[in-house]
Amino acid sequence: MGRVVILGIFVADTAYRAERQPRMGETILGRSFALGPGGKGSNQAVAAAMAGAEAHIVTRLGRDAFADIALATWGRAGVQLAVTRSDSYTGAAYIFIEEATGNNAIIVAQGAAAEISAADVEANADLIGVARVFVTQLEQPIPAALRGLQIARGAGVTTILNPAPAADLPAGMLALCDYVTPNESEAEALTGLPVASPEQARAAARALLAAGAGAAVITLGGQGALFHDGTQTVHVPIYRAGPVVETTGAGDAFNGGFAAALAAGMAPVDAVRFGSATAGISVTRP
Repeated sequence: MGRVVILGIFVADTAYRAERQPRMGETILGRSFALGPGGKGSNQAVAAAMAGAEAHIVTRLGRDAFADIALATWGRAGVQLAVTRSDSYTGAAYIFIEEATGNNAIIVAQGAAAEISAADVEANADLIGVARVFVTQLEQPIPAALRGLQIARGAGVTTILNPAPAADLPAGMLALCDYVTPNESEAEALTGLPVASPEQARAAARALLAAGAGAAVITLGGQGALFHDGTQTVHVPIYRAGPVVETTGAGDAFNGGFAAALAAGMAPVDAVRFGSATAGISVTRP
């Protein structure tokens, strides 16, 4: 389906299910615990690879048991590696999952991935330059993400920025993005506009294009996704593949599927549909 290069981080997800989060100073009993792979870049690379793309990840890992989880995960999915090892720890994430709804709250400690630099990206410029699609997010340092977008844009590679978690972007960064893919809260942080409906997402998408992005794809959870490129606006509903079990990683599944579809040559709106279907499958399992 084409080569997708993803710059991002791996973290080991420590996922706790409980009726609610504890208050400060309080201890409560949880319903379950799971340890598994996470990190937006890693999740997106796995989703792209499992969707059929030739997916590569550019990242940093420590030398520990959590790094072993990363390597095993990428091996099973078929993700190809451009990995630098570090003396720091491999990143980890605390994930609280609300038992009744499957909704989540997350804290990420980047570990070795916090050391990803523009120099790391430069070292992989040849790989990025022959991709069909380049994807990055904001969990690794922004200078690295910016350099990756610059290299990809200079080589004529399609660029996707998933601006998560929300952060202030350097001037001109959005202008390097063929597609920017925020969720509701990230779109609001970038534009200052409320985003709670497809109509409000359209206004935010116009603001993102005015700031330089080529097209905006705003994911809206249960309300689907909105695509806007200045000439057409399409609201893509969610795909229901079964009962919702857990929403963790749904946005990453969307981005990985979307990137794989673009790399395969799909039209942008069809790629959004493909990404939405990928996310719809992802939420039916832990």
